[in-house]
Amino acid sequence: MTRNPRKIIIDTDPGQDDAVAIMLALASPEDVEVLGIVAVAGNVPLALTARNTLIICELAGKPETRVFAGCDRPLLRPLVTAEAVHGVTGLDGPVLPEPTIALQDQHGVDFIIDTLRNEPSQTVTLCALGPLTNLATAMQRAPDIIPRLQQIILMGGAYFEQGNVTPVAEFNIYVDPQAADIVFKSGVSIVVMPLDVTHKALTTPARIAAFRALNTEPGRLVAEWTDFFERFDKQKYGSEGAPLHDPCVIAWLIRPELFEGRHINVEIETTSELTMGMTVADWWRVTDRKPNALFVGSLDADGFFTLLAERIGRL
Repeated sequence: MTRNPRKIIIDTDPGQDDAVAIMLALASPEDVEVLGIVAVAGNVPLALTARNTLIICELAGKPETRVFAGCDRPLLRPLVTAEAVHGVTGLDGPVLPEPTIALQDQHGVDFIIDTLRNEPSQTVTLCALGPLTNLATAMQRAPDIIPRLQQIILMGGAYFEQGNVTPVAEFNIYVDPQAADIVFKSGVSIVVMPLDVTHKALTTPARIAAFRALNTEPGRLVAEWTDFFERFDKQKYGSEGAPLHDPCVIAWLIRPELFEGRHINVEIETTSELTMGMTVADWWRVTDRKPNALFVGSLDADGFFTLLAERIGRL
């Protein structure tokens, strides 16, 4: 039984793991149709995330992909970036060429709004790999798009794993908690890939070797990106590798059977500086708050990395 590919917009702040996620999407046209990619400030400032997105599309052999620059700062707070993890460019590791393709002239938020208005209602999924500034801004400017979204799938938050940038906050949510609050209260169907599941998507020497063994330029780049990326988490957590957070979002669209989760209520902390950006996830359903998100908790890691290697090998 065949199915039509899901129409998606990718909202991203590359980031080595964002790069792998984008490549996975671009390599999977039978599963996802990438309508456009919107950059946001996050792992590094917007000028670099936009540049990195262009580079990734070219390296994937998909220069026709439309790339837009979105918001350059969170809604209300100063921008926090993550060069300590991703390097000064956001894609440190391999030596990369400068992009030869250009950004679209339209602002990324306007692209999101126009696309959701022009595509049939409930046919576009927003895949958020970074802070939620672009999507929240679009919802504020054009509330009519909210019921037109088919689904939001995002990497962010945590429950048992707690935080990776503060004791209780995950980076993407912490960078713009006010934006996350708007999105989680929108009423749109939301699927969340928190640290609890992405920390199960760990690189290992064998898994990195599988990318290198593809003997392709994308395979080499993914191997070198993960070689660089994992050094931070190995030192921080004492793990044998690093979590590939963002590809979980795209993998869920392609192979949802690799994941399991619970439909629960999730609230975003926006008032306390001590716990700012915490995803208060009612995993055990101890409140009467209405469930608003599918919070994913488990992953078939071997199946996940097999999918990644197979699809990256197509590029």
